[in-house]
Amino acid sequence: MDREAKEEYLVVIQAKDMGGHSGGLSGTTTLTVTLTDVNDNPPKFAQSLYHFSVPEDVVLGTAIGRVKANDQDIGENAQSSYDIIDGDGTALFEITSDAQAQDGIIRLRKPLDFETKRSYTLKVEAANVHTDPRFSSRGPFKDTATVKIVVEDADEPPVFSSPTYLLEVHENAALNSVIGQVTARDPDITSSPIRFSIDRHTDLERQFNVNADDGKITLATPLDRELTVWHNITIIATEIRNHSQISRVPVAIKVLDVNDNAPEFASEYEAFLCENGKPGQVIQTVSATDKDEPKNGHYFLYSLLPEMVNNPNFTIKKNEVIVVLFVTLRRHKNEPLIIKDDEDVRENIIRYDDEGGGEEDTEAFDIATLQNPDGINGFLPRKDIKPDLQFMPRQGLAPVPSGVDVDEFINVRLHEADNDPTAPPYDSIQIYGYEGRGSVAGSLSSLESTTSDSDQNFDYLSDWGPRFKRLGELYSVGESDKET
Repeated sequence: MDREAKEEYLVVIQAKDMGGHSGGLSGTTTLTVTLTDVNDNPPKFAQSLYHFSVPEDVVLGTAIGRVKANDQDIGENAQSSYDIIDGDGTALFEITSDAQAQDGIIRLRKPLDFETKRSYTLKVEAANVHTDPRFSSRGPFKDTATVKIVVEDADEPPVFSSPTYLLEVHENAALNSVIGQVTARDPDITSSPIRFSIDRHTDLERQFNVNADDGKITLATPLDRELTVWHNITIIATEIRNHSQISRVPVAIKVLDVNDNAPEFASEYEAFLCENGKPGQVIQTVSATDKDEPKNGHYFLYSLLPEMVNNPNFTIKKNEVIVVLFVTLRRHKNEPLIIKDDEDVRENIIRYDDEGGGEEDTEAFDIATLQNPDGINGFLPRKDIKPDLQFMPRQGLAPVPSGVDVDEFINVRLHEADNDPTAPPYDSIQIYGYEGRGSVAGSLSSLESTTSDSDQNFDYLSDWGPRFKRLGELYSVGESDKET
């Protein structure tokens, strides 16, 4: 039986009694026989040769065409897989199986180039996925077909000779000098002429130009390596016959160093020397820098100015290869700070001839000394020690900005002091009555005494110990003194 030829059979069955003899009774029924499928048929391509065409600029992965091998079996017995087994395009194309439609889909795997190769031939094979060894003698359960693929020409953009360009130029290069060149071509058979330009978004300062015909890059403005070492621009290539076909390429330009900067001292130096300095003593160490970039490092020569060459007091020398300078003292002569005669007894007096800048000189003194020293705790701070607490300014006193006119400042503070009964006077009187908080002894100063000498009793000094015994005897008042 062959299911592919006839799938169902109808069979009539009769039953008789009396052993089938004459005079017996009989009955009939119809039996339907359905044949199940077995994989006994190989797949067969509908045609042995397939033709497809594809443009050269098609996107990778695009389906180029479909091929199908028919199988008379059904179900899983009809499932086939497709493969490319031979041909000159095995690296550029691939074929996948569509489980629903049971056909093979040919897709592009790598880019095509009409100018390089215009056609390809593939040999594809369809084979059953599931085979039955009982029918292996009927031959291989697979089939092959030939696929011809023709590549069509497409208008392609220009192609540069290199994906990137690296150029070098000295920073003192003359204007309009050629730095380098880029080249591009039209890959199409028509070979359209190319025009070059610079993407000005990458060259906002317009430091470079490019020849539209030959791609030579020239210098438009002076370069300075100390400001910018690298310049990155983009060159555009456009087909003259089709302006929509353009390509871009990055160009990196490195500016090479030229010794065009004089050395500079690292900072402004101010040296100080004591009068008792010794010959050979190092007074100052200085160093210099250079904006240029030599390959082997900087090497400077140091010397005194021409008017200082014959100076007998100072000399300079180089410290090995390190870029430092020593200013040393050759000799010196001790001189007194002041001139005084033998009869002058003012041994500790030092004369200064500095003069102030007058009323307009607001930087020669600190007006903070005029601030109110009164604290918020109700006691006066000592002037000879650091206060224990941070005193806050009194309420109502507005802060005075720095740099204010001194006359105006004093008038404002005078007005505040006149209206503040707790403010001490702004004069040179120093208060010595402060003995610290928690002291068992009273004030020893007579400046704040409210009683007369006759009313005071110093007998308590004898209770302070041996150190104050003699002091108590001197200040004690006896009966004989009172009588006299």
